[in-house]
Amino acid sequence: MDQKSNAFLEKEPVGKLMAKYAIPCIISLLVAALYNIVDQLFISNAAYLGSYGNAANTVVYPLTIVPLALAVMCGDGCCAFVSISLGAGKKDDAHKSVGSAVLLCVTMSVIVTALYLIFQNPILTAFGGRVNDQTFSYAKEYFFWITVGIPAYMFGQAMNPIIRSDGSPNFAMAVTLSGCFCNIILDPIFIYVLKIGMMGAALATILGQILTAVLSLWYLFHMKAVKIERRSFGYHPRLAKRYLPLGITSFLSQISLVISMAAVNSMCTKYGALDPIFGQAEYAQIPLAVLGIVMKFFQIVISISVGLAAGCIPVVGYNVGAGRKDRARALFTRLLILEAVVGAVATVIVELFPGQIIGLFGAANESVYYTEFAIKSFRTYLCMMILATVNKGTFITLQSLGKALASTVISLLREIVFGAGFAILLPVFFGLTGLLYSFPLADIITFVIAAVVIYRTYRELGDDGQMERSAS
Repeated sequence: MDQKSNAFLEKEPVGKLMAKYAIPCIISLLVAALYNIVDQLFISNAAYLGSYGNAANTVVYPLTIVPLALAVMCGDGCCAFVSISLGAGKKDDAHKSVGSAVLLCVTMSVIVTALYLIFQNPILTAFGGRVNDQTFSYAKEYFFWITVGIPAYMFGQAMNPIIRSDGSPNFAMAVTLSGCFCNIILDPIFIYVLKIGMMGAALATILGQILTAVLSLWYLFHMKAVKIERRSFGYHPRLAKRYLPLGITSFLSQISLVISMAAVNSMCTKYGALDPIFGQAEYAQIPLAVLGIVMKFFQIVISISVGLAAGCIPVVGYNVGAGRKDRARALFTRLLILEAVVGAVATVIVELFPGQIIGLFGAANESVYYTEFAIKSFRTYLCMMILATVNKGTFITLQSLGKALASTVISLLREIVFGAGFAILLPVFFGLTGLLYSFPLADIITFVIAAVVIYRTYRELGDDGQMERSAS
C-alpha cells in the first residue's frame, strides 16, 4: 500500500482526527500506567504486604521508567518520522525507519536487563530501598522479576506509537488493553489466592507484557501504510540520526522523571528519618509509600495529557510534511484547551477527595499518620496539575512539529533543573513539607517559559484566518 493511504490526515476535520487518534492513545497509555498502579492496589490491600510492599513498589517504579524511556524514544521518534515521510511521499525511509527502531529497541532491552541484574543492590539502594530491611527485601523480589520482563515490555511500548503511525490507533489500543486485562486477572490470583506476594505481582505484570509484545509482533508483519521487508531490518544510522532526535523529548520527559523521582525518594528517606513520627522504625516506610501513591495518581492524569498530544503526532507530522501548517496550528489550539481542562478536573479531585483516593490503597489497614500525611501530600504536591498538563502537551506537540531542541530544553528544565533541584533544595529549609512544594513550584516556573515558546510557535504556524478555515 502506498503513502497515499494516510492522505486523509490532510483532509478530514481536525476535531475528528483528534478524536480518532487521541482517544485510543489515551486509553493505551492509561492501560500502560495501570500495570504498576494495579500492582500497587493489590499489594497495598494485602495485609501481609501493606505499606512495606507499597514502599517497595515505589522504589522499583522509577526503575521501570528507564526501559520505557528508551522504548518511547525509538517508538515516538519513529512514529513522527514515519508520518512526516509518508506525508512527503518517502515510503522507503518509512519502512526502513521502522525496522531500525525495532532492532535498536531490542538491542537496548538486552543491555538494560543485563545491567539491572548485575547491579541490582546498588541500584535499589540509590532509589531509597534501604529505608528498612523489610522494604528492601520486598523491593529486591519485585525488581528481579520485573527485570526479566524488560525485553517484552520495551518491544511492546516501542511498537505502540509505530502502530498508530501506520493508521491503526484502535489496534494499538486493543494490544495494550489485552496485556492490562491479563495483569488485572492474574494479580489477585497470585497475591491473594496463591499468596506469592511481590513475585506474584511482578509475574502478573510481565505475563501481560508478553501478551502485548506477541500481538505487536504479529502487527509488525501486517502493516498497512508501511510495508515491512527483510531489508527494513538494520540499524540504518542515516535514518536513526533523523528519527531519534524526534523521540528525544519523549525519552527525556521519561528519564528526567526518573532523576526527579530518585531525588524525591532520596530526600523522602533522608528527611523522613529526621521527622519525629516517621523517624520511628515502624513508620519509616510511610512517606515513601504515600508519595508513590500520589505519583501513581499523577501518572493517570499525565497519561491522559500525554495521550492527547502523542496521539496527534501522526496528524501533526503528516500535515507539517505536506506543508499544511495551518492545520497543525488548529490542532495545537484545541490540544492546549483540552490539556487545561484535564488538569483542572484532576486538581479539583485531589483537593476535594484525597481521603477517598488513599482509601483505595489500603489506608484502613494503616496508622492515622499514614492517612494524614497522604491527604496533605495529595493537596500540596498536585495542586498545580493544570500547569503540569499544559506543559506536557506543549513538550510533545513541539516534538511533532519538528522542534526537538526547544521541546528538549524545556523538558530538561522542568524535570531535572526545577524538578530534581527543588526536591533537593526545599527540604533543607522546610523538611518533608518542602519536598511536597517542590513539584508545583517546578510547574509554575516551567509554564512561564513554555508560554513564551507557545506564542512564538503560533506566529510561525500562520494567522488566525488560516486556523479557522482549516478547522472547519
